[in-house]
Amino acid sequence: MNDILVLYYSRTGHTAQLARLIARGVEEIPGMRARLRQVPPVAPVTEVAHPPEPEDGAPYVTRQDLQECSGLALGSPTRFGNMAAPLKYFLDSTGAEWASGTLVGKPAALFTSSSTQHGGQESTLLSMALPLLHHGMLLLGLPFTEAALSATRSGGTPYGASHVAGGKGENAISEHERELARALGRRLAETAHKLDPAA
Repeated sequence: MNDILVLYYSRTGHTAQLARLIARGVEEIPGMRARLRQVPPVAPVTEVAHPPEPEDGAPYVTRQDLQECSGLALGSPTRFGNMAAPLKYFLDSTGAEWASGTLVGKPAALFTSSSTQHGGQESTLLSMALPLLHHGMLLLGLPFTEAALSATRSGGTPYGASHVAGGKGENAISEHERELARALGRRLAETAHKLDPAA
């Protein structure tokens, strides 16, 4: 089995829901498996060390997850048109992986969630793309051959999967958003499979 690392930060659960949909898409491709992981939160002042496992959701990511994956789906909620601080903090800590080329040549895809329609989804996706380019990853988006990309009236961009959650998180993930998240997972898994010399 080839693992696709589906790595995310989620505070209210919407980005985590997208992660699970992307993971479903990954596992629709024979021989491919999704490995769901999250990054821990950060705080200006740390009084107590975080436990090795979160209270809920996927396990925290480890360096081994980066080494063992054959592809990466990276997700974050939008924060003023940028990725959330916990994800940036984690990416900033991957200098050893950058130096050793751990992620070079592996495919990657991006996903995000925002409270409003124009809450900076595309700029958030682009902000996550920059460190992955520095890592030498091969970035994948969603082509317009995906019919839901033209039909959606909420989330979904050519830069990656997305969801418009609403100001109070009241919006369920729409059918088009679901379709696009699963399509992104499938595309990432198919590409990783094609790039695997043992496949």
